[in-house]
Amino acid sequence: MPSSPTFTATIEKIVERTPDTRSFFLRVGNGQKLSFLPGQFLSFLLPVGGETLTRAYTIASLPGEEECFEICLNQVDGGPGSSYLFSRKEADILCFTGPWGNFVLDQPTDAEYIFIADRVGVVPFRPMIARLLTAGGHHTARLLYAAPQAGDLLYAAEWQRWEGQCASFSFRPLIAECEPEEYAIEKGLLPYVEQHFVKEVRQYSRRFYICGIGRPVLLLRDLLRGAGYERQVVKYEKW
Repeated sequence: MPSSPTFTATIEKIVERTPDTRSFFLRVGNGQKLSFLPGQFLSFLLPVGGETLTRAYTIASLPGEEECFEICLNQVDGGPGSSYLFSRKEADILCFTGPWGNFVLDQPTDAEYIFIADRVGVVPFRPMIARLLTAGGHHTARLLYAAPQAGDLLYAAEWQRWEGQCASFSFRPLIAECEPEEYAIEKGLLPYVEQHFVKEVRQYSRRFYICGIGRPVLLLRDLLRGAGYERQVVKYEKW
């Protein structure tokens, strides 16, 4: 990663999205604005245990929200970075570099966009879908969002509102109805994608964006590419 200036931001507000997921609303110092592409992340420099940890967190803000921006993350068991952030309070200061990343959607084409999210992996799709819905043109967007329980869906009310307001967007939650420790996307999300985008009519003009945690992201990627979708139309980010 190339060198970059280090910025400071003040935590203006903290919102608990689920018991283990929080949004931090940050205001950059000195009246600066954060210019970013939908899907990019910031690298936070966190003082933990006498050293500085670098942790990447995706920008959850909508395009145009540059003065006070949002990151949304879950607390990882034994994770020093997320544990440090979950112990922060409003008015605390954070340092970061960026934005970084190529998992982005900036200039939409006239195509059908399929966003496939697993739990907190939905975060980069919020600014991406917002960009699509305001860009004009003849594209459509579908969000497939998998989680153990309905209460684990982030921004659920917002997805439902967007679906009601915009005919070019549809929201499909895929709820496993199980405890988090029993959750596996192979039981719900993977079969759904296989049925609707592999076994049924394959439209190779589609654009896929996949984001989630660990190996299941690669399973979804390989399923779609193995079905004949070209590499450049199946983009993914594995956390």
